[in-house]
This record gives sequence, structure tokens and C-alpha cells, in this order.
Amino acid sequence: MAQYMFLLFDSEEWYDQITPEEWQQQMKLHGDFMAAVEAAGASIVSSAALLPSSTASTVKQGDGEPLVTDGPFIETKEALGGYYLIEATDLDQALALAKLVPSGNIEVRPVMDTSENAEPPA
Repeated sequence: MAQYMFLLFDSEEWYDQITPEEWQQQMKLHGDFMAAVEAAGASIVSSAALLPSSTASTVKQGDGEPLVTDGPFIETKEALGGYYLIEATDLDQALALAKLVPSGNIEVRPVMDTSENAEPPA
């Protein structure tokens, strides 16, 4: 099976507006998604929700010492809010599963094989 990273992007405005009841409903939807992945014969290798981008730090590599700053550099309407690392039979199955994720925008990327005998990406 191949691995696919599902990157979940959404507006962060809901952090300021969500009620405890709405939070529990969102967690239930994600639980339902995880059950659907297993029912499809795929598996979740890893997953996590991320705190808002306002809690982020950025390390910028350059000449000399790396520079650490608070927050992200990129101005966007949506931010990375979490991820799922999925094992699926192929890209078609991964995309079908991505359609079930309860998030606004899901970027699906195949995971690169970096093992000792792996070929470079084409």
C-alpha cells in the first residue's frame, strides 16, 4: 500500500467562535471519517490537529545562524489545521477517502520513498 498525506486547510476564525458542543460534533465527524477509512480497507498511520497558526514559530535558514520568529510568514485566508497520514491502495482510493474528510480544503500528496534503495522522484 502507498502512503498519502492529507493536509487539512481551513479558516481559523472558527477557533474564536466554536462552542464546546460544536467542538464535540467536529470530533465526532473526524471519528466517523477514521472509521470510514478502516471500513474501506485503508489505514491511518498518524493524525493530529494543530493549534492556530498564531502559536507557530518559524525557523528561516539563510547565511549565518538560523532566524527564529513568532508566527507564520505567509498571509493566507486558510491555515494548516491538521493532517492524516493514510495508507491506501492507490491515489484513486486516497482521493475517494479525502472527499470524506470533514474539513474545508484537503491537499493530498503521495509520500516519497526515501529508503536506501529508492529511486529519485520523476
